[in-house]
Amino acid sequence: MNPRERAREVAAGVRDPEMPMLTLADLGVLRGVELTPDADGGETVVASITPTYTGCPALATMRDDLVHRLNDANFDRVEVRVVLDPPWTSDWISERGRAALRAAGLSPPGPARRTSGPVALTLGPPRRAPACPRCGSTATRPITEFGSTACKALYRCTGCLEPFEHVKEI
Repeated sequence: MNPRERAREVAAGVRDPEMPMLTLADLGVLRGVELTPDADGGETVVASITPTYTGCPALATMRDDLVHRLNDANFDRVEVRVVLDPPWTSDWISERGRAALRAAGLSPPGPARRTSGPVALTLGPPRRAPACPRCGSTATRPITEFGSTACKALYRCTGCLEPFEHVKEI
């Protein structure tokens, strides 16, 4: 395995601090890993990440975790770049990531709403019918639009009566 592939593998294995069942690669936050030559003949690992939304409180932890994991893998020079364009969408969560969410009892997001141009302001929570991650029923109802993190909503299954968190479509 060449150094770039090894750096990519190390970076791809870093866990999301808010949903640790996902790696940054599973979440679609890790955009790229490159090796760039330095003036002294060395190389710097440049990892590019896109936050899930503006002001994501986990961004600094993601950055620090990437640097530490790459340093631990003997990559002494590491730079983490934040890439905002194109903006992250929940559609970037991999199928492996969606399976990991379900296995952890979380409802993965459905397809993100696609818009172009001005975005109409709508008041009230979005209408969705997430499937219960425990029994698979779509007979669910929202409890609150805000779960343990800003990117999750809390629902209850009216079939098995279990509450569950749904990762919002962004």
